[in-house]
Amino acid sequence: MNERIVTTGQTGSSRPSRQINVVLRSQETHSVGATAQAIESEPAAVKSPVPGDPYNEISQELEQMVGLDNVKLLVYEIYALLQIAKMRSEAGLSSGSHVYHMIFKGNPGTGKTTIARIVAKLFNKMGVLSKGHLIEVERADLVGEYIGHTAQKTRDLVRKALGGVLFVDEAYSLARGGEKDFGKEAIDTLVKAMEDHRNQFVLILAGYPLEIEQFLLTNPGLPSRFPIQIEFADYSIDQLIQIAELMAKERDYCLMPHALFKLRQHLMEEKMSAVYSFSNARYVRNIIEKAFRHQAVRLLGQYQSSSPGRQELMAIRPEDLKWDK
Repeated sequence: MNERIVTTGQTGSSRPSRQINVVLRSQETHSVGATAQAIESEPAAVKSPVPGDPYNEISQELEQMVGLDNVKLLVYEIYALLQIAKMRSEAGLSSGSHVYHMIFKGNPGTGKTTIARIVAKLFNKMGVLSKGHLIEVERADLVGEYIGHTAQKTRDLVRKALGGVLFVDEAYSLARGGEKDFGKEAIDTLVKAMEDHRNQFVLILAGYPLEIEQFLLTNPGLPSRFPIQIEFADYSIDQLIQIAELMAKERDYCLMPHALFKLRQHLMEEKMSAVYSFSNARYVRNIIEKAFRHQAVRLLGQYQSSSPGRQELMAIRPEDLKWDK
């Protein structure tokens, strides 16, 4: 039975709950028949928060994030698995040993790093990881300059990640240099570390979808070691506008209606012209940060001998939104 999970899109239509059930039941017999099919046909339901439940804090963080419905559901499924495994152990049943190494596939600014931090915290609260910290690295942190240097650098970072999550961004860059490149040594060292430190840390590889798929083909042992693969879809225009409003609100600013219209038009044009390099929420954040600076310059020019009122200090107007041609 195929043990890879690939969740697609940000809606429930991809049925990620069914896909992860396939992974979790991969060692069961195939004679479950119509009863199991009927159970799997029922949609997964996320339960209401219970006082003292370790999922409460995780749930609050997830709900603050725009979109990512498939990702949020998968995080809950992991929590449910861990909770039931604990109950099975208390009942004297075998709880098994599951592998939680993951692949995050998606364009920049789609929430991959944020979700990695939340996953690390969840594993810590559920007792899977002793520390629950996140070590974020890229090629330059892993690959050395001479023979043997790469393996040592990679082992050192794995040691720092023990008890937590090692998050490798743009992981496909490790395989770009060919057979003689030291990136291959980093890959081999990571694979060995997954065996030597089984269940002591979680490895998450992240990057563009197509490049990650090609990367997994460079080492025959890689795909089977990452049973959880998640696709982070690009945000829609409405979701990007919602993200922009939330970013402004967090800093006590307010995007005025005409500013929102201008931003919407620009995002539509930008997404159409940058299909493969659009950076989603990261791009929106850069625009909003620039708007704060432009508003400050505008207000100082308009109110040279007085102070703007509270509403004017909060308002982001169309002229504050500027971007490179």
